[in-house]
Amino acid sequence: MESSAAEERRILIFAEAVTLAHVARPLCFAHGLDPGRYRVAIAAAAWVAPFIQAAGIEHLPLTSIEPSRFLEALARGSPVYDATTLGQYVEADCALIARYRPNLIVGDFRLSLSVSARLAQVPYVAISSAYWSPHYTPSRWPVPSLPISRYLPLGLAQTLFSIVRPFAFAAHCGPMNVVRRHHGLPALPRDLQLVYTDADHVLYSDLPELFPTRSMPPTHRFGGAVLWEPANPLPDWWDRVPAMKPQVYVTLGSSGAASQLPMVVEAIAALPVSVLVATAGAPLPAVAAQNVFAAPYLPGLQAARRAQLVVCNGGSLTAYQALAGGAPVLGLAGNLDQFLNMQAFERAGLGRTLRADRLVVRTMQQVAKEMIALPPATAAMAVLQERCAAERFESAAAALVQELVG
Repeated sequence: MESSAAEERRILIFAEAVTLAHVARPLCFAHGLDPGRYRVAIAAAAWVAPFIQAAGIEHLPLTSIEPSRFLEALARGSPVYDATTLGQYVEADCALIARYRPNLIVGDFRLSLSVSARLAQVPYVAISSAYWSPHYTPSRWPVPSLPISRYLPLGLAQTLFSIVRPFAFAAHCGPMNVVRRHHGLPALPRDLQLVYTDADHVLYSDLPELFPTRSMPPTHRFGGAVLWEPANPLPDWWDRVPAMKPQVYVTLGSSGAASQLPMVVEAIAALPVSVLVATAGAPLPAVAAQNVFAAPYLPGLQAARRAQLVVCNGGSLTAYQALAGGAPVLGLAGNLDQFLNMQAFERAGLGRTLRADRLVVRTMQQVAKEMIALPPATAAMAVLQERCAAERFESAAAALVQELVG
């Protein structure tokens, strides 16, 4: 009876693998589910299959755009998906749903599920960052790294972005509504926060203390921080890092400016510190300094616990690792997600932000020195560090699935 019950409760998770964070969150969601009660599969692009299989989870091939195309669209400020791509996604989604016959669909940035889950008439949970919630309002929408921010004075670029942003967001919503109308579904309001969270239920991978919301319905809830790290063996130098000097963990992740990594590492290595570097699979930086220890992937949580400072792209995955490890985070932000995430971390006194498109070595070194000299953990950081440990995303996922499919 147990095996037949497990067969009846199928959870199909779609991971739009344009960055590693959109894979880490589905993996944490899946980790929270009892394999004795649920059959779980993650549909994702082939390049992330090793991460999924290493976690002992069934991987299903899924067509996705290349991460490079995603990052290029962000750099231009243009819509990531056109109607043709989203239409193809809907066809692929529906075919996979028909084969797997899930009782529940979960998606992370798989925007096409706004259509395909409804066509399949299967309950749909969207995983999202809280700054994309329609019930959260940023203190401001900072201008990300765009052509106008690179070539115009920053104040003028911010003014122009503030004027253009509502129209740009509406343009990003257009392709989705074309596909919805094609399948007989009503158009969504031209609000990017509504489009990104259009689902039966939304689970935010954040702490509510960092993202205060208003009038949030019971179908939207906070799940806590995602604390995921790849199951790679430790590098052979891990236990040889000198303990007498401060340690700085540096990673620009899969959505940071990889071309800047050698410059960032060299700048931090010029300080009296040991530098732990994770390249997120990119080639190791050719830095000859003796105090640099690099690997393609590192256990981010363990690295953050050792570090007096974490330098990253400002994205939520590494920023929460820094918080959980009790280290301040220096975010070298480029895209809008990174700026919005760091806006909340700065407001809580957990870190500082520098613009990746206006990075000055001397400024970065000075800010890093100031942050390394800070006390190990402020009172605010200690409280939120405890919340990271207590409010586990995996537990929230398990509770939500229990409610929805029993």
